Amino acid sequence: MSRGRPLALATAGALIARAALRGLRGAQALQRTNFRGHQVTLAAGPALAVGAATSAAAGAGSAPAAGAALVAGLGSGAVGFYDDLVGGRPEHQAKGFKGHLGALRDGRVTSGLVKIAGVGAAALAASALLAADRPGRGRLGTAVDVALGAGVIAGTANLFNLLDLRPGRAIKAGALVAAPLAAGPARGLVAGPLGAAAGILPDDLGEEVMLGDAGANAFGALLGVALAARTGPVGRAALLAGLAGLTAASERVSFTQVIARTPVLREIDALGRRP
Repeated sequence: MSRGRPLALATAGALIARAALRGLRGAQALQRTNFRGHQVTLAAGPALAVGAATSAAAGAGSAPAAGAALVAGLGSGAVGFYDDLVGGRPEHQAKGFKGHLGALRDGRVTSGLVKIAGVGAAALAASALLAADRPGRGRLGTAVDVALGAGVIAGTANLFNLLDLRPGRAIKAGALVAAPLAAGPARGLVAGPLGAAAGILPDDLGEEVMLGDAGANAFGALLGVALAARTGPVGRAALLAGLAGLTAASERVSFTQVIARTPVLREIDALGRRP
């Protein structure tokens, strides 16, 4: 891939995301209050999902990889957007995976549970599509590969959702994850999503928009696709173990507090944000 193509994909991702954001920005149903009490719009979420997924698909090296990007990005974004829209209603409120399962035992299907199932299904489908680029592994090898890949994609989507608690945080984390991928074989899959995220970042830092579950899940899932496409079973297993560890830690430790107590992370997190 030439140097010009990643730049073209990043530009396309940014332009698509910005166009979608302009089209959705005025919707009153998307107005929310952020952590500081400021009015913001959730329009950045679907805008990022569409811009990132379509540009990732355009940069994929094969039809299966393009399909994986579309399924993971748009599927995760769609169920995340559903949770953004209705998750604040009393009948949908529950905390953590255990809380959603508890609600299900009580006969309630929360939007969070729909999101968990939807992200998982999208991740499984995307991983199965990626497996088409790895023939000759046998049924068992393919099944293991697909399961690990699905775990990486869904786990990355969930991790970025957990990080999206302050303006710009999820996008900055995505840039750090994508940086080593941008110079390797998976660069076509990450250039567009990085461009789309960069197109949204000024508004996110300025507290004019919020990624919400739609944007954070989609961005994370697409980075997960790139990670899964770049790694074999051992690499996927290592990534999945790390993601599982971070997810488990989030149930006990506040990422925001950890960042606040770590000088380097605190400075990166605050970079460009309003005082």
